[in-house]
Amino acid sequence: MLRIFTDLYLSVPSVSSVFVLDYLSAMEETLVFERRFDAPPAQVWKALTDTEEMRNWYFSLEDFQPVPGFAFSFVGGPPDGIQYIHRCVVTEAVPERVLAHTWDYQGYSGSSTVRWELAPDGAGTRLRLTHAGIGTFPESNPDLAIANFRQGWTEIIHTHLRGYLERG
Repeated sequence: MLRIFTDLYLSVPSVSSVFVLDYLSAMEETLVFERRFDAPPAQVWKALTDTEEMRNWYFSLEDFQPVPGFAFSFVGGPPDGIQYIHRCVVTEAVPERVLAHTWDYQGYSGSSTVRWELAPDGAGTRLRLTHAGIGTFPESNPDLAIANFRQGWTEIIHTHLRGYLERG
């Protein structure tokens, strides 16, 4: 059975709209987020792919290259909890359009994919982030529950990335 939940958030109705779609199924859980940024695709792409830019709003990566096959990792987790080693491999990269990579955790079963899609929208950019396969992670680990991914991506996209791109 597939359930779809949609939430609409408006920070400035004529400028930025956010759509959060959660697709839930028994085998796989997928989160989809959309947001319009007041920044051109080239600026958003640079924020997603340049390690110096990423450190300002995302995770600190030693190295990153938007090239299929490039493997990268980073550490992250709850502030007072386990810090997980995230292991990722770029699977697709089309400059200023698409960045996709795997997402799994060292020492834990399961594997998911993250896909960032950019589209010009007037003088800005519409970003669509899809994180699929969350349901493959161990249900016994509450840190890897879909609610935590939803909270994390919401904060990353709608607070950190937005604040970084639209700083005045």
